[in-house]
Amino acid sequence: MNHLQHIIPSDSPTVDNYPSMGSCRSQSAKSGSRRTRSQRTESNSSRREFLKYLGVSSAVAPFLWNLPEVGFANVVSGRRKQRLIVMFSPNGIVPKNFWPDEEGGDFKLKPILKPLEKYKDQMLIMNGVSNKIRGDGDSHMRGMGCLLTGIELFPGNIQGGSHTPAGWAKGLSIDQEIKNYLQKNPETRTRFGSLEFGVVVPNKADPWTRMVFAGPNQPIAPIDNPYDMFEKMYGKLNDQQTIKSILDPLKEELKSVKSSLGSQGRNLIEQHETFVREMEIEIQAGPREVNPKALPTIESGVKNENDNMPLLSRMQIELLVNSLQTDMTRVATLQFTRSVGGARLKSLGIEENHHALSHESDRDKDAQEKLTKIDTWFCEQLKYLVDKLATTPEADGSGMMLDNTTVVWTNELGQGNSHTLNNIPFVMVGGGLDFKMGRSLKYKKLAHNRLLISLAHAFGHHIESFGNKQHSHGGVISELS
Repeated sequence: MNHLQHIIPSDSPTVDNYPSMGSCRSQSAKSGSRRTRSQRTESNSSRREFLKYLGVSSAVAPFLWNLPEVGFANVVSGRRKQRLIVMFSPNGIVPKNFWPDEEGGDFKLKPILKPLEKYKDQMLIMNGVSNKIRGDGDSHMRGMGCLLTGIELFPGNIQGGSHTPAGWAKGLSIDQEIKNYLQKNPETRTRFGSLEFGVVVPNKADPWTRMVFAGPNQPIAPIDNPYDMFEKMYGKLNDQQTIKSILDPLKEELKSVKSSLGSQGRNLIEQHETFVREMEIEIQAGPREVNPKALPTIESGVKNENDNMPLLSRMQIELLVNSLQTDMTRVATLQFTRSVGGARLKSLGIEENHHALSHESDRDKDAQEKLTKIDTWFCEQLKYLVDKLATTPEADGSGMMLDNTTVVWTNELGQGNSHTLNNIPFVMVGGGLDFKMGRSLKYKKLAHNRLLISLAHAFGHHIESFGNKQHSHGGVISELS
């Protein structure tokens, strides 16, 4: 009998029998509030002691924290996990090729949304939602910085294309509000709370590159290098080009732990192992074809640059799904480039800058066709993400991950050439929020603050307003549920 069998009875899913950890968990559950610093210190100390008690190294920790058998899985009895992903793409959309003409459950998808046809009954398309936040900054700046915060930007010294200069947002973003709510509760707390993924995001900090905020003047940078994200999730990579497996030294320890786990715990560890092994193979192999057209050959590794955007997108999506699958987080964002994003989608045969194309007139047929291609490509990335969620089973066998995850696809503008903040695209896919899906909804300049409030309420976080209080008037959008 090994260490786990000593401390975990066969009929118990937690480590409450382990004195230090069990004591900490029970105190947190009784209080129902944010733990004190001493409680957090006790918890961290207890986890270190727990690893020592098991006789395994700290390198094994990322594989263990979220296992139900050792009590870090944060599973609420009788309550499913809920997850939120916000996906961003820039420069508005081509309205005539995006919005369904119909309202209600009987609607047809336009060309840009066609890739999601098989998920039509799991979609919610919201036309007429507007970002009503005004003040400092141009439309691209407010479209980005106010998108998830619902509040004005501070005055600043960064000058946009028009209007007054601006700085960072005056409040936190809704993903962080939900994260904080989940992290307060020991039953829904995860290792990271949230993870911010990026794809070819410029290496500069300004209001065009940041949509996630931990608080006023506290932007959170997305991690747009898959190797950096992999390192954050699973530990140091000694050399990206000649990587040595981080699993090999841990095989015996993981084997010892797995022998004591139930089927759910074994499945979770095996998912970790398989994913890490696949990522290591991908890192060693370098670039491969992910689109109808092959990406340029790169000698070693996958460089974080424009021409590798399709492959970087797939790598980041795979990492994102794995982080949710292994319960490292239940809240994530996926940001493609930035507001005013100037990516060149050469894999689509388009040489022009995306932002420059978005400024062309609606009468420019060539530009409209290229913009439609670009927007459709972003939708295909959403489909790839949704496909992964729809085909990945929950560790407890309760269904597929898409049943408990909602992806929200949005943008900083309604349309690029007008720079309008009306009719901001909001497309949702998946069953994580218990909204009534399979519908096309139409509104008349509905303040997007109300949608942000509704996202929080879907998690049981009953806030009365979010961001600008004036634009929060009316609260939850009742017809969503």
